[in-house]
Amino acid sequence: MRQILFIAWNDAKFQLRQGSTLVWLLVMPPIFFYFIGTVTGGFAGSVSGGQATPLQIVAESPGFLQAQINLRLEQNDFAPEWVREPTVVEDGTQPRRTLSFAANLSNQIKTGNRVAVSYETKASALSRDFEIIRIQRSLYTALADIAVADAADEGELSAADLVALNAEPRIWKLEVSSAGQRQKIPSGFEQAIPGILVMFTLLVLLTSSGSLLVIERQQGLLRRLASAPISRSEVVSGKWGGRMVLAAVQVTVALGVGTLLFKMNWGPDLAMVIVVLVAWAGFCASAGLLVGSIAKTERQASGLGVLVANALAALGGCWWPIEVTPAWMQTLQNFLPTGWTMDALHKLISFQSGAASALPQLAILILATIVVAALAVNRFQYE
Repeated sequence: MRQILFIAWNDAKFQLRQGSTLVWLLVMPPIFFYFIGTVTGGFAGSVSGGQATPLQIVAESPGFLQAQINLRLEQNDFAPEWVREPTVVEDGTQPRRTLSFAANLSNQIKTGNRVAVSYETKASALSRDFEIIRIQRSLYTALADIAVADAADEGELSAADLVALNAEPRIWKLEVSSAGQRQKIPSGFEQAIPGILVMFTLLVLLTSSGSLLVIERQQGLLRRLASAPISRSEVVSGKWGGRMVLAAVQVTVALGVGTLLFKMNWGPDLAMVIVVLVAWAGFCASAGLLVGSIAKTERQASGLGVLVANALAALGGCWWPIEVTPAWMQTLQNFLPTGWTMDALHKLISFQSGAASALPQLAILILATIVVAALAVNRFQYE
């Protein structure tokens, strides 16, 4: 055991002295936390009780229909503000979301004329589509209200007709509830911090530690260990231990940065979250050892590590919530180590399903760690 600890400690010290490794350990995670967390902040929407979305409505003389349209927009989680002309915000640009109606909206509807409506938004693609759906639902519901109110009154459509319609009891009522405690999919920093943590741990272990093993083999350092009174199993265990230390440092730094700088809430089962991350660190250590044993050159190790890490991160739900991806991608996640880890973390952090809910993913992750470690031991060579 003393030889194993000696090799592991010296490997870890050497890797932590490398400038590039320190950059990816300490500098890049906060940057990616902020960037990805900001970009993915709109994935989940806010229909389920979040803050209402500000919406500027441009209309000249909208008339009595303004109140009914307001009602339907507010029900779809918008906060409408009516103006006669588009306003300019402090930085000199147009508002983020603008809904525009033709002039004399109510009079045009009463006379049976078509009314042009346009919507402009600066939101990202996914948020834009979701906003458009909510806008359409609001306007079509208001149009249905107008049709029903007009049909119920033989006279001219008026505000009183719409007020009477709103006061009538609804015969059908649809109740929608979440299967768990969580009401929406993970987004923002809640998605980015666990996702980037998982991705960076894998990326650093596959590239830095994989390349180091190749360099040691090329420079004959492993042959020296072979000539020392240390068994092959002790050498491999020590190399694995050094990579485990590096992974543990990566996880610890990410946990600390996420908590202190981004106020990340890790949920009520923090102990189980740490257990899952330790298991993930073990898998990454085994994967780094395997890449270093397979690659023939330093470039091969770096290239293979970057390719594998980014592919697994994208397909495993590290870059974006897996719930917003196509069905085939959600199915594929169930067969990837990044998918198992992200699924477990989301169950613990976002959906708060309890520690026991992550046990299946934890078990298969540990099994995968053992299998990959066995492959690494089988491929390990001194030269």
